[in-house]
Amino acid sequence: METSFLPLLFGGDINVYSMARAFHEAYGIRSTAYGKFATGVCYESAILDYRVCAQNEDGPTFFQNVCGYAGEHPDKTVLVIGCGDSYVKLAARYRDQFPANVIAPYIDYDLMDRLTNKEKFYELCDQFGIDHPGTFVYRREMGYDFQLPFGAPYICKPSNGVAYWEHDFPGSEKVFCLPTREALETTLDKVYAAGYPDSMIIQEFIPGDDSFMRVLTCYSGADAKVRLMCLGHVLLEEHTPHGVGNHAVIITEPNDELCEKFRLFLEALHFTGFSNFDIKYDQRDGKFKAFEINTRQGRSNYYVTGAGYNLARILVEDRVEHRPQPLTVTHNRSLWMVVPRRVAYEYTPRRYHQEMRALIQAGAVTNPLRYGPDSALKRKLKLEKNQLGHFVKFKKYYHRPE
Repeated sequence: METSFLPLLFGGDINVYSMARAFHEAYGIRSTAYGKFATGVCYESAILDYRVCAQNEDGPTFFQNVCGYAGEHPDKTVLVIGCGDSYVKLAARYRDQFPANVIAPYIDYDLMDRLTNKEKFYELCDQFGIDHPGTFVYRREMGYDFQLPFGAPYICKPSNGVAYWEHDFPGSEKVFCLPTREALETTLDKVYAAGYPDSMIIQEFIPGDDSFMRVLTCYSGADAKVRLMCLGHVLLEEHTPHGVGNHAVIITEPNDELCEKFRLFLEALHFTGFSNFDIKYDQRDGKFKAFEINTRQGRSNYYVTGAGYNLARILVEDRVEHRPQPLTVTHNRSLWMVVPRRVAYEYTPRRYHQEMRALIQAGAVTNPLRYGPDSALKRKLKLEKNQLGHFVKFKKYYHRPE
């Protein structure tokens, strides 16, 4: 299909593949993606022109890649879509310097910096009445001389995720769950010894297994009005050190009251583009508490497209075709998973199995990586190896709740 636009994606993971699949399903076109490694789910895909660039996260290189691609296609509108925090920040930084045929559908860099810094995000949550876990902001100069307003176990994570991963170290984790004050202090020492320059967030642990988590994906138009909201009920997450918290099984779930609260938040901030919230239900007080916002679509974004709300189409209709779009808050039920069904049934709570089976029998189930038009033998073999790996990972890293 001939289109007036072309998607240019940055990254190489399931987020990129999910967006490329959405564009292919909606418009029959291949996306172009710049990734750092000649491996992964995007490499050698039939629906992607995947270009390896080891310095992809370097600012001038990123800018050059966008400008070069725009120059290759001067008669097309190029949609720049970041699929990781570093790429989204680069897109926001260079947004106003790109060639005239480039659209980078992101907020300005200063607002993005406020939202993605967890300390500043929680301040905004307090301002707008968004519940969040009890939080303490730790700075290195505090040493061990600080008092916490809650007890163990403690959740510990960087306020600045991009800077954190620039100073990786043995034993690093995306989020630490620490059983004692001693373990917390030891972890803080390791983080700062590696060179991390910013604050750390220490939070109370909200009880409940993975199924107490929710994920909210939104799209806000160029006019800063929210156009789409799709809430997902997370049933299972990954538990590897670098992948902890990544979604593995999701059922879409309506909650108009919760969505309305976040709609008001986004519109008050004049947010544009995709946003993604991680939320946990606290059974102690019946409140949904926000952990963070991603100023982009999340890696599990295909749960929205798979539910019938194609994310590529809503972006194109807003930014390229300039169509009016009313607010849609999704209500239909569908199942998304990136693990084999046996793993899903083994590790999700039994109370959800009946609905999972019903959705599978109804055909309302998707695995974003299993896509008919992209099923060359070599890719299928790689995918099967990837899927089998989940049996090993969950057996090794998943600790069943008491």
